[in-house]
Parts: sequence; C-alpha cells; structure tokens
Amino acid sequence: MHPDTPRRKRRPALVAAGLLAVVAVALSGCSAEVQRGWLPGSSEHEITNQTGRVTSLWVGSWIAALIVGVITWGLILWCVTVYRKRKADDTLPVQLRYHVPLELMYVILPIVMVGVLFYYTNRDTSALVDTSGETENHVQVIGKQWSWDFNYLDDDAYETGQHAQDVGSAGTGVLRDQVTLWLPVDESVEFTLDSRDVIHSFWVPAFLMKMDVIPGKTNAFQLTPQEIGFYEGKCAELCGEYHSSMLFNVNVVSREDYEAHIADLKAKGQEGSLGLEYSRLQDTAPDAAKEGEN
Repeated sequence: MHPDTPRRKRRPALVAAGLLAVVAVALSGCSAEVQRGWLPGSSEHEITNQTGRVTSLWVGSWIAALIVGVITWGLILWCVTVYRKRKADDTLPVQLRYHVPLELMYVILPIVMVGVLFYYTNRDTSALVDTSGETENHVQVIGKQWSWDFNYLDDDAYETGQHAQDVGSAGTGVLRDQVTLWLPVDESVEFTLDSRDVIHSFWVPAFLMKMDVIPGKTNAFQLTPQEIGFYEGKCAELCGEYHSSMLFNVNVVSREDYEAHIADLKAKGQEGSLGLEYSRLQDTAPDAAKEGEN
C-alpha cells in the first residue's frame, strides 16, 4: 500500500497548472507581434492586400499545431504521472491489443488534420498566384548575378542595379543605396519575373511574398501596396558568389511622387526597357542593355 501523501496528490495538479500556464501565455496575444506570429507589419495597417491572408494562414497553422501539441504532451505527461511504477508494485499494467476504435482514430484523425491544412493552404496559395484580375501597373522584374533590373512597362522607363559592396562590414546606408523599385500606393501591380542567368528568388519580407525567378520561365503575381513606406528586399535563392549582396528596395509612394520619379528616370536617359540577354556586367549606362539591341 502507498499512502496518498500531500506531495503525491499535488504532482498531477502541478503538472496541469504548468500546462495551463504555457497555453495561457501562448494564446494571450499580449502584443501585435504575438497576434501576427512575429511576422512583419501590423494588423491595423496591412502593407499589401495579401499580407492579411498570409498572416491568417500562418497564425492558424501555429494555433492548430499548438493545440495538437498540448493534447499530445498532456496525454504523455498524464500517462507518465498516473501509470508510473510505484515501490513494491511488481504487476504489469493492463495491456491493450487490437483496440479497433483506437486504431481507427489513429488513422482517420491524422488524415482529417492533413486534409484541413491542405485545404486552407491550397486556397490561399491559389489566391496569391492568381493573375486573372485587371491591374493598373505592370512591372517586369529581371534577376541577374548579382542585382536586379526593373522595367516599368506601362511608363516606358527602367531601373538598373549593381550588387552591394562590403555588406558584412557596412551599415544600413549600403542597403538604402541599392536599386529601388517605386510603386504607387493603393494601385494594383502585376509583377512578371524573369532571369538572365540562374535561378533567383524575388523576396520582399514586409510584403510576405516570395517567388522564384527562373531562366526560360516567366512567373507572375499580383498585389496592391496599401501602406506608404520604404521596404527592403533580397534574393532568397542561393545564386552564386555574391548572392548575399543581391539586395534591392521597394519605395511605396503617392501617385504624384511616382510620376515625378518616372520623369526623373527618363530625364537621365533610362527610357524604354531592358532585355533578357545574358550578361554579368554591372553596367548602368542608359543604353547598356536596351531591348531593341537584342
């Protein structure tokens, strides 16, 4: 016989209290960062019309995983506590074999969980890459080793960049000096992505959007920037020696500022569009790679 001492009675209660504390902290949503799963942006000011969708899928997936984890670890700790071996207890616990209801649950429940996750992931991914809508602006993004060119197709102007120098030892000023893509706020944009050489990946973390840039294949997506601001971007696919220096910026501005910038580009001779001919030369001369010279 094992007397139920106060210490023995308190152990399950302490375990349960600890689990409840963990769940309470995880689900409290004590800040905007926690509510968004530590993703960039805020719930009050979504940077694009798609960031809310991505955030919802991300947070929902974590909540589902947390619930499964709490249930699983709770059952494990409960079994460890209740069915632990006690002193002078030489008998084996009851062994269950061929428990059909449990075996059905083990098979059906994971299928249902994966099916639900697949449904929401497929729904949101399909919406993110849907390009069937009409857009007000069209930008061609060209990846190259190791920088970016941007063609403003509707405005007949372009940006061209060089890869960043001394990224590891430099401050944020180097990032600010990289080639910058200008976008008008609250206007839809369709991005078409092409590569001159190897596979790159166009990634703006604040937009919660990333898409591969593949030679010989054009990818595309649409979004609407909704918050004026200056955002950093980078290549997210290992593409060679200076991959880490393949940086760019996105400047979301008013329509007036956007038009003024396009006029400045044309005044500097950056009129027309750049082509897809292979070249590693970081030449920023106005006529370096005009499409008409292909």
